[in-house]
Parts: sequence; C-alpha cells; structure tokens
Amino acid sequence: MSAHNSWGNRLYRGEVAYDFIGKQKRWYTISGALLLISVVSLVVFGLNFTLDFRGGSQFDIKSSTASTQTITDHVGAIVKDPQVYSSSSADGRHVIVKTTPLSSDQLAKVREAIATDAGQKDKPDAVTVQLVSGSWGHEITQKAIEGLIVFVALVMLYLAVFYEWKMALSGIVALIHDLVITAGIYALIGFEVSPATVIGFLTILGYSLYDTVVVFDKVRENTKGLGTTKTDQSYTQAANLAVNQTLIRSLNTSLIALIPVASLLFAGTVVSGGAGVLQDLALALLVGIAVGTYSSIFIATPILADLKEREPEMRTLKRKASGSQAKAAARAERNAVPTQDDRLGAEYPGDPEDFEAAGAGEPARDVPRGPRNQPVRGDRGRNRPSGKRR
Repeated sequence: MSAHNSWGNRLYRGEVAYDFIGKQKRWYTISGALLLISVVSLVVFGLNFTLDFRGGSQFDIKSSTASTQTITDHVGAIVKDPQVYSSSSADGRHVIVKTTPLSSDQLAKVREAIATDAGQKDKPDAVTVQLVSGSWGHEITQKAIEGLIVFVALVMLYLAVFYEWKMALSGIVALIHDLVITAGIYALIGFEVSPATVIGFLTILGYSLYDTVVVFDKVRENTKGLGTTKTDQSYTQAANLAVNQTLIRSLNTSLIALIPVASLLFAGTVVSGGAGVLQDLALALLVGIAVGTYSSIFIATPILADLKEREPEMRTLKRKASGSQAKAAARAERNAVPTQDDRLGAEYPGDPEDFEAAGAGEPARDVPRGPRNQPVRGDRGRNRPSGKRR
C-alpha cells in the first residue's frame, strides 16, 4: 500500500474512522471500574512511602559477596520489615538496608549484623548510616502536594484562556483520572513512592496534558465555523474526526516515549539491582504514559463532546446535520437504483424501437421475458385464390 493510501492517511482524510465519541459509555464504564479498583487499593493497602517521606534509617555497605536474603533474615530479627536490596555503582556493589526509625541500641545491633553478614565483623564502621527524620519526610510530602496543586491550577488557566472552560474542565478530569489510576496501581502492586516517583507523577501529568492539548487543538480546528458555514456536521462528529486524525500521532508519540522509559527501567532493575531512583522514575513514567494516552483519546474528548452537546446551538446543529445526512443518504440511494434504460439496454441490444417501446428512461421495473408475439396483419389471405392448393 502506498504512503498516500496508508491507514493513517485514510484516517486523517476521514475515509475510514472509528466512532470513539459514540461509544463513550463503554469507555466511561471501563474507566469507572479502574477508578473504583484504584480507590479501593489506596484505602485498603495505601501507598508504600520510602524513608524520604516517613523517616527512618538507611544502612549502606560495599560488598561483592553479601547475601541480601541473609541480611534480611538477621536484620528482621531486630527490626520489623526491613527493606534490603543491592545496587551497583562505579566503585562496586553495595547492599542497602532501610528500616523504620530505630533507637540507639537497635541502630548498633543492625549495624553489627550487616557488617557480620558482609564478612566484616570487626569493621562495623564500614557500614555507613543515614538517618532521615519524619519531619523532613513530611516537608517533602507537603511540597509535592503544593507543586501538584499549582500545576493543576496553571493547566486550568492555560486551557481556559487559550481554548475554553469546557476544554479546561475536560482536561482536568482526564488529569485526575490519570493520577488516581496511577496511584492505585502503585498501591495495588506495592511499588515504593519516593521523591523520584513524585517527579515521575508530575512528568506524566504534563505528558498527558500535551497529548490532550494536541487532540483539543484539532477539535477546535474541525469545529471552527460549525453552525454558520458548516451545517452538515455535528460537534460530536467533528470531534470524533479530530480523534481519528490525531490517533496515529498519539500512538507513535507514546511508543517513542516508552523506548527510553523502558531503558531506564532496565537500567534501574537489572543493572542497578532494583529499588533505585531510576526504577522509581521509570515505573511512574511507564504507567503514566500508558494511562495518559488512553485518557486523551477515550476520556478527555468524549467528555468535551458531551459538555458541548448540551448547548442549545449544538443541539440545533445536531438536528440539522442529521437531516442533511439523511437527505444525502436518500439521494445517494436513489442514484444507485438502476433506471429502465440500464435494464432494457442490456435486454434489447441493437433494437432501438423495442427499447423505446419498453419505456426507456422510466424507473426500473420487471420486464417480461420470453418469446415475443408478432402482430397479425390485416390483409392476411387477401388476393389468395380460393380452393385447395395443389
């Protein structure tokens, strides 16, 4: 297939299309189920915050042979639910242990246990300790929430000024949809929420907004002149055309963005041993980009179309467009019916008199077929001698 006739070009020209807007109830049902699961996960399981948010102690030792499972068992006998993982860096392999806030006695015991398991029993100082206070974690949380509120406010202002308030409301609903589902996935699976995760959340909100604005810009272009110069198309139809026209662009942009994100996730999981900053950032981006792409196509634009169709002018336009399309369909159907000329031209080739006698130019009707009876001449038998023939 040539590039001119490719599927993407046919979508853009409107030769083929999928009714995204017309099936909005289906998308609302899917999103409603995802939101319900996310909210239940957040209430039941909650988010698994790192030490940067809840405070605690972090132990770090350089060792190429220490077993994370052995350290988990020994430290777990001292403090409840320690987090133990390994991480690779330029100077070698490190084992990192994170715990809740500890007393001075517990701190010394954990440090000694880690050094013993790492083969450095007589060198407890080889284990570096970092203490994170709960107040500092609370401040990090507060700053993250403030940044999110400011971001949402600026987004609403931008959309309301450069587009319209209905687009602003639709975009914000899509952003909240993305944020809740992403947070619900983190709670359901048990991913850790770190400062890098918060950065990832803000990034995916910006990415989702970008994708939504691209679709809205095409919607505004397609709906320009509706009700004045354009009366053969409703707002919903123009918006659906915009979604189809930007569909390939949205999918290609998402796939291209997922390539470096997958690289980050691979580097954070395999190379660095997991539970690092790269993994936290990549997980948030991976989940958010997928959810943001979905919302820009299936949530933001259908909500916008529903809001616009409530306007009296758009309801009137929808009725006019339906009438115009019904007339066009009837006209096309009439043009597609074969005329008597077409039918008889095939049945009486080379016989113009018979063609005209059969009713040329009239609508097609069933024409009797079979032998044709010849007319009887009035002078039949005249001037023939009487009697028997010899």
